[in-house]
Amino acid sequence: MLEEDFYRTYSKYLRDIYGEKVYKLPVKLNLSCPNRDGNIATGGCIFCGEEGGSFENCHISMSVKDQVLRNKEYISKKYNAKKFIVYFQNFTNTYLGMDDFKKMIEDCIVDDDIIGISLSTRPDCILEEQLLFLKEFQNSRNLEIDFELGLQTVNYRTLIKLNRGHTLAEFINAVNLIHKFGFRVCTHIIVGLPWDDELDMVESAKILSALNVEEVKLHSLYIVKNTVLGEMYSKGEIKLITKEKFIDLVIAFLRNLDKNIVLQRLLGRVPEENSLFCNWNTSWWKIRDEILEKMEKNNYKQGDLFNNFEGVVKK
Repeated sequence: MLEEDFYRTYSKYLRDIYGEKVYKLPVKLNLSCPNRDGNIATGGCIFCGEEGGSFENCHISMSVKDQVLRNKEYISKKYNAKKFIVYFQNFTNTYLGMDDFKKMIEDCIVDDDIIGISLSTRPDCILEEQLLFLKEFQNSRNLEIDFELGLQTVNYRTLIKLNRGHTLAEFINAVNLIHKFGFRVCTHIIVGLPWDDELDMVESAKILSALNVEEVKLHSLYIVKNTVLGEMYSKGEIKLITKEKFIDLVIAFLRNLDKNIVLQRLLGRVPEENSLFCNWNTSWWKIRDEILEKMEKNNYKQGDLFNNFEGVVKK
């Protein structure tokens, strides 16, 4: 039983292009977020910890080049890897001055083994000046560049609860702008938010399909220590879904998602020492296998409920 029998996987997408497995090299920078520093709001998203959504081993004091080289050496030896994507992961990686942004991008290309760059950021922090530079840089280096946008949910009221500081409108605008320059978009969605239900998951899949988003990264809702969400969890103010419900929500999302969209992953994880709750104390791969088993048993596939927005014909 293979993942790609049920949905379009990121690993196969990359193998089909490059002929071999491609690995991501995480880079962790000393950045902030306009939702923390007062430019938009303070406090940040209620689920986001001090690491800014990243738990990688390189310290922020290391330069971009040194982090890339260190992670490249480690992953090369461990997996015999030969091709890599530099992944700017934590906080908001477009939220810095233009000169610093250019240097960050230029410094990450340490050799020809780097075939791509992935930038994680907020949908309200995309500047046309940055996109113009990236397009020229991409063409000059023959690189693949994509953006990972944190949306988390399409539910307007849930976005307010999460203190995201943006709405669905900013996300739609960002996707359209990024696509205008020919870059791919990966969207982050959290499955199991206390204020969302199955209708929200289905609507998320339909909206991402309508926008022709190229990739999706799903997250299970893990509770990080020393966060507002963590405090709410400790006080019993929120109710978490069961593992079985999570599996059903993921499947509902997949079935309503355009079959051409790539799934980078179905659930995330966080180190035990950083979390109050993560994946029902079950390994991520076991939950993934349970999702696949249920899809196989019921003959479900990605996109089998997606209607391609063809319109209704009068009978």
